[in-house]
Amino acid sequence: MIETVFSAELPVSEHLTIQKNRIVGLGHDKKGSGRRLAIITGVHGDELEGQYVAFELARRLKASPELLSGTIDIYPAVNPLGINSIERSVPMFDVDLNRTFPGDEHGELTETLAAAVIDNISGADVAVDIHASNIFLREMPQIRINEISADTLLPIAPLLNVDYVWVHASSTVLESTLAYTLNERGTRTLVVETGVGMRITRDYGERLVDGILRLAASLGMWAGRFRAYRAPIVSRDGAVSYLNAEAGGIFLPEAEHGTPVIAGQRIGIIADTLTGEVTQTITAPTSGLLFTLREYPVVYPGSLVARILEDEQ
Repeated sequence: MIETVFSAELPVSEHLTIQKNRIVGLGHDKKGSGRRLAIITGVHGDELEGQYVAFELARRLKASPELLSGTIDIYPAVNPLGINSIERSVPMFDVDLNRTFPGDEHGELTETLAAAVIDNISGADVAVDIHASNIFLREMPQIRINEISADTLLPIAPLLNVDYVWVHASSTVLESTLAYTLNERGTRTLVVETGVGMRITRDYGERLVDGILRLAASLGMWAGRFRAYRAPIVSRDGAVSYLNAEAGGIFLPEAEHGTPVIAGQRIGIIADTLTGEVTQTITAPTSGLLFTLREYPVVYPGSLVARILEDEQ
């Protein structure tokens, strides 16, 4: 059932509408029949990995409603104007929606939008907020957790089939995000980062859909099949090495994204296209998992090139 979450008139006879697909199961599991799972994506208009997840999840659930107990709400486009124009922020307002929550029902349009979204999701047993990287970096499927919420979220995070769970220090977390607001209100919310901006990585999407069904099964909501991946690595900020460019030019990777690397291994080079010289050879400072790798080749001094999750974790 398609339901409207928020609607507003815009200039020049345009209309802003946020919708969700509410899928109510026909199963009769007593444990799961009263439960609700919320899947949110499209908060940033240039992050499209979640679009495939929304489509594939809805397709599978609609094909077997008798296997679902309870309700799954899918919010595929919380920032539809941004998706339509491929912009991270809300066009015309130049506002990052994920810096606007919990919003204000009596505020400006983006604030009233944020308030309506929060009110609609609040009360779900679990919410999954799906993001992608930007156009510059490719990320392995991961969950990022504020250390304040770690005790509540770590038990369920491995169910989503990600490669690792990154627990951040609370000082680095913005309180105006969707996930922070929902967690503060008692709705357990997991933030997924995966893939690359403006693209869809279907195998990552398939894995995440299976993970969502696995999560639903743990809540007693899903009696169907799903693939379960190995338990993720759990890491904290101190276990991650950042590799940054020291020179400008073109980054040419030599290591493969998502694979183990050893200390001293060449990750790639930075080439000067004017002189034909290599201006920097980037090597791994430690052994571990290369979970972030530069996707967009143009770099400047300070540009992030890669992140490595150290082996001891």
